Amino acid sequence: MGIVAGLDSSSAFTHIVVCDADTGAVLRQGYAAHPVEAKATEVDPQAWLLSLGEAATGGLLEGVQAIGVSAQQHGLVPLDQQGNLVRPALLGNDKRAQVAAADLIDGLGGRQAWAEAVGAVPQAAQPVSKLRWLVRSEPDAAQRVAAVLQPHDWLVWQLLGRPSRRTTDRGAASGTGYWSAGTGSYRPDLVELALGQQAALPEVLGPSDTAGTTPEGLLISAGTGETMAAAFGLGVGVGDAVVSLGASGSVMAVHHEALSDPTGIITSFADATGMHLPVVHTLNAVRALRGSAEMLGLESLEELSALALKSTPGASGLVLLPYLEGERTPHLPHTAGTLSGLRRESMKPEHLARAAFEGMLCSLADALDVLRGRGVEVRRVFLLGAAAELPAVQGLAPALFGTQVVVPQPAEYAALGAARQAAWALGVSRGTLDPRTPPAWQGAAAQVLEPGEELPVGQAVRQQYMATRDQLHPGAFDSAL
Repeated sequence: MGIVAGLDSSSAFTHIVVCDADTGAVLRQGYAAHPVEAKATEVDPQAWLLSLGEAATGGLLEGVQAIGVSAQQHGLVPLDQQGNLVRPALLGNDKRAQVAAADLIDGLGGRQAWAEAVGAVPQAAQPVSKLRWLVRSEPDAAQRVAAVLQPHDWLVWQLLGRPSRRTTDRGAASGTGYWSAGTGSYRPDLVELALGQQAALPEVLGPSDTAGTTPEGLLISAGTGETMAAAFGLGVGVGDAVVSLGASGSVMAVHHEALSDPTGIITSFADATGMHLPVVHTLNAVRALRGSAEMLGLESLEELSALALKSTPGASGLVLLPYLEGERTPHLPHTAGTLSGLRRESMKPEHLARAAFEGMLCSLADALDVLRGRGVEVRRVFLLGAAAELPAVQGLAPALFGTQVVVPQPAEYAALGAARQAAWALGVSRGTLDPRTPPAWQGAAAQVLEPGEELPVGQAVRQQYMATRDQLHPGAFDSAL
């Protein structure tokens, strides 16, 4: 059918993959770091274009017929009436809007009201909270805001030559705090609640739609957010969950409908295929491992993993509740972590190391159970992040999650997902693909792990963990599980 490209503009770099449109085979790749600090909380979006240009040098895009754009989520690009920047873009890692988010929650009548309205309770990262922060902190700039975009929207708009039509997709829109995945529509009243005035919002495209064509004839697909693009690149479908092991953790799964969660624990995103991606976040994941390694005087997580495997299931009765900096799942924002079950025989380094891995994975299993409790089917779990390669994680996860675990080989899945979307849009435009069915690319190369005979052992460890959790934090999960 041709050649397509996927562009992923993350918080730190641009990665481009050029693929065969029929098979998804990667033909060539390009990479460039953003000319800004990765931890910056605001940036001139021109930096994204500079990085894109550098990544695409050397004829990388020669012969490409369509391109998809994936980008970091939750950024806010505020524009004035002429389409010029009002101020630098505010990025997803900017936490200054925490008070603004709390104000918005109260302004609409509480967490349940927001969950029913848009499937998510405002967090500091979301554009709706950033708009309220702008009103409070930079009122002159806020008054000039006439339109708002996210990073992927802005990049697509730039690639198309800044047309009068501005677009987004349902995946990126579902993270704004003013678009509902359940109804598939914007809530302009929430924009006005946050900004004090209306602002133009981009048109929400369908998964296989085309945003436009460049003057050179390059088709641009709808694009999407990084999370949705990565799920599409992995090839996950109904019955699949993705557990991401970063400093914090997240669990998401493909589901046939949006979930309205009055507790606010579930965030209801849309995916890049027309389905839904309910997500549950934890504040603590790998940070619990790093803290345990430091406590034990170890220099790496690999050492912690090797030490943990010298212990036995249940860590000789030690249980670590890894709520080190408060927790989102369960909702315990002001609590601290707990190490329980200390006895003379359990006070050994290997047992603490094991308890750290079991505690982290049991906490993520709790998040999986939140989704299962709402009818989400989980037949296998994709495990992402550098920590997924650790032997202790791979040895414990299948039994603790109670299902098959898939550890994909490292790859640029967000860029691959963007490329797959480009192939879909290209095929639909030519009449060779169904707008409801994406191209059947080969799935990610992966290691598959089964719980096998260890399943009863894993269930016993989870029971030990849950008993400790419920004793120390009674009722924490009553409304969620």
